[in-house]
Amino acid sequence: MKLNDLQPNLGSKKNRKRVGRGTGSGHGKTSGRGTKGQSSRPGSGGHLYRQGGNLPFFRRLPYLRGYGFTPPNQVEFCEVNLEKLAEFSANAEITPESLLDANLIHNLRTPVAILGRGEIKNPLKVRVHRVTRSAREKIEAAGGSVEIIA
Repeated sequence: MKLNDLQPNLGSKKNRKRVGRGTGSGHGKTSGRGTKGQSSRPGSGGHLYRQGGNLPFFRRLPYLRGYGFTPPNQVEFCEVNLEKLAEFSANAEITPESLLDANLIHNLRTPVAILGRGEIKNPLKVRVHRVTRSAREKIEAAGGSVEIIA
């Protein structure tokens, strides 16, 4: 097989219809548009905004232009700041279940992230899905420990 022997599969390519090339072609003179009338004129078909009394196509679409692309598999976290963890007693174990019991999160199915706003004085054992760097430093400075769960 050589490059000059390559051919597309039979029937996969179709020649375009050449209209207006004489009466013998079967598509001559009026070029398949019939005679007279609006649809025989150039520019007929109009644009999508004019639909003669109907709500135009572009106005029927939901108005979501300008927001860009939203990734379908992005993860939403339940975020808890350190100032909320200050309510827990010393050496308490912070897990998603204990945060749910304390009404700091509303759903166990979403992963939990600890953010670094606020100060903490009690040493805590934190076991959550994600911890920011500043929150980790403050927890460990107070004598606590951080463990990331999957």
